[in-house]
Amino acid sequence: MSAAIVPVTDSSFAAEVEKHPGVALVDFWAEWCGPCRMIGPVLEELAGEFEGQVKFTKVNVDEASDTAARFGIQSIPCLVLFKDGQEADRIVGAQSKQTLKKWVAKQVA
Repeated sequence: MSAAIVPVTDSSFAAEVEKHPGVALVDFWAEWCGPCRMIGPVLEELAGEFEGQVKFTKVNVDEASDTAARFGIQSIPCLVLFKDGQEADRIVGAQSKQTLKKWVAKQVA
């Protein structure tokens, strides 16, 4: 994981995501999830492309089960976009870079 993507835990979620002014993307994932590992490099690229506009974070659902439960995460990967601490949109499942880029750009515009 690069410095561009911030790992978030149950105890740091509020500070890192809910108190973040602007757009934050949360990747709910797990080590054992193949599609999660597949989109990891795509998110790394997007984190670089949207640097300064979107904060990219990752929540390991096995380690931060309270946060995953609070947001009703049933399937992973689940990408949730927050705008000024409020959930704005979510996508479940691995997506192409192009799809994800358009999805994130909509929130930044």
